[in-house]
Amino acid sequence: MALSVREYRARIKSTQSMKKITRAMELIAASRIIKAQQRAQAAAPYSRELTRAVSAVATFSNVDHALVTEPTESDHCSVLIITSDRGLAGAYSSSVIKEGERLIEKLKAEGKDVTIYTSGRKAAAYFKFRSRPVKQSWAGFSDQPTYEDAKAMAETLIAAFVAEQEADSTDEVHLVYTRFRSMLVQEPVAVRLLPLEVVEGTEAPEAGDVLPLYEFEPSAHDVLDALLPKYVTSRIFTALLQAAASELAARQKAMKSATDNAEELIKKYTRIANQARQAGITQEISEIVGGVNALADANAGQE
Repeated sequence: MALSVREYRARIKSTQSMKKITRAMELIAASRIIKAQQRAQAAAPYSRELTRAVSAVATFSNVDHALVTEPTESDHCSVLIITSDRGLAGAYSSSVIKEGERLIEKLKAEGKDVTIYTSGRKAAAYFKFRSRPVKQSWAGFSDQPTYEDAKAMAETLIAAFVAEQEADSTDEVHLVYTRFRSMLVQEPVAVRLLPLEVVEGTEAPEAGDVLPLYEFEPSAHDVLDALLPKYVTSRIFTALLQAAASELAARQKAMKSATDNAEELIKKYTRIANQARQAGITQEISEIVGGVNALADANAGQE
């Protein structure tokens, strides 16, 4: 049934209000993403130097540490999935959840039990709606994560990894998050967090370079005890910062698309309202002309 001009004008007004909201959210996301990128870039030197330090200890010492020792049998794995706390970010959360589901299915196909950890309300709501158990969830900081948030996650995962009781222990810890490539590309990735895979740089030393000699005090094992928790925390913090930048980029893109769609909808409703108004005017003129002709015919008949 065709709507009246008044109803079309009401729809135009509501769409204009929606357009203002999506435009404001687009501008907010655009202003915050710069800060998110700067935070990720500022954390990169610390993470890089920490990786070099851990690589040096792991390479130039023969110490076996629980966090870097490959398990002989891996029967139990833990997966941490990092999503957002809020929606209106397009397919950001759903993409990383799908990547997490693929990893979980792969681990289960290998005969491993999987324990799920989540960061962000979207992942927690996803598994709760499907009545799937989640060991622990963190939320409330997806767009502005802090080092303390990453430290809390790292302590929980490390405690589960080094636990002696078989019911609470895990042999592997995997991390699923969204890597920020550019404003247009955000890539969901899955990496193994524990046991650590410390890789040295691939660049060959120049001619005449001498490899440095390392001496660890009080001992290499004590140095690893101090560095490895910081290294795990740094990797989780880097993933949180990458996810925050990806979330804001996805939200800006989604809100821009919503603003453009609202603009097109306003144009469409305006055109239809004008057509309805013109049709109403034409109908009124036809009724007036028909009434005048009927009156003229009636008068002619009386004469």
